Amino acid sequence: MTDDIWKRDEIESPCVRVCIVHPVEKLCVGCLRTTDEIARWSRMSPEDRRAVMAELPARAPRLARRRGGRAGRVDPA
Repeated sequence: MTDDIWKRDEIESPCVRVCIVHPVEKLCVGCLRTTDEIARWSRMSPEDRRAVMAELPARAPRLARRRGGRAGRVDPA
């Protein structure tokens, strides 16, 4: 018996175990993937995973302006 299955050269998940989906952007605030990408990750080809990983940095600014607490409820004007 070999351990070849555990030695495959696969792209690891970007999951950081902060699994909260932003209500407007519909992205996980931890890994920046969509819920569809998260659900399909284990079945994606390495090429598809690379494509998702390449898109993640561009998604970060979509969540950067999010305000929580009182600042998220009060009109700044």
